[in-house]
Amino acid sequence: MDFLSSQISGIQGQVGILEKLKQIDLELLKKYSKVYFLNENYTPKEFTIIEPQYASDPQKTNLIYTKVWPFLSELLITAESDGVKFRVISAYRSFNAQSDLKASYKMIYGSGANRFSADQGYSEHQLGTTVDFTTSDIGANFTTFDETTGYQWLLDNAYKYGFIISYPESNQYYQFEPWHWRFVGRALTEKMRQDNRYLYDMDQHEIDQYSISFFD
Repeated sequence: MDFLSSQISGIQGQVGILEKLKQIDLELLKKYSKVYFLNENYTPKEFTIIEPQYASDPQKTNLIYTKVWPFLSELLITAESDGVKFRVISAYRSFNAQSDLKASYKMIYGSGANRFSADQGYSEHQLGTTVDFTTSDIGANFTTFDETTGYQWLLDNAYKYGFIISYPESNQYYQFEPWHWRFVGRALTEKMRQDNRYLYDMDQHEIDQYSISFFD
């Protein structure tokens, strides 16, 4: 009876894992920047509006994947208790919104826009799990974000909430973007911190193993 009980328990555990895997959005951990393409029909399953008090522009509605919001909210609240007042400049952007943004950059910067702006379908913002931060001190001038205490706070603490910097210094995709942070789940950020690696340094097969623990 003890043997049968242990076997049944094991089977139930496997079934639970399979059910969890069926509900996972495998796109959420893909490496999109010039690697994978995210089609124009993709949108997150559900959105939450980032509270206006955390918006760089209170008149702008910033959306985040609903299941990411608790992690982002905890990050924002904890940072503020540490004296860092983060503000969100940008979060979810649709395929078409990214297309319009890239077109406007190309008009101003020409081919130079490719150094700092993704084409539609290659932007992490379309996933709804990525935010561009600034602080209340520097506002819209977020190009100096790496000089702020907020940036250092993120380097020291963002992994605790499942966020990673996508484009650190000397990355091969875009210019250094200290303001651009993507949610990939706590289990993966712990692994990356332990191994001193970044998302785009890792093999996609290795990254995919963390899909099941994405929202844990």
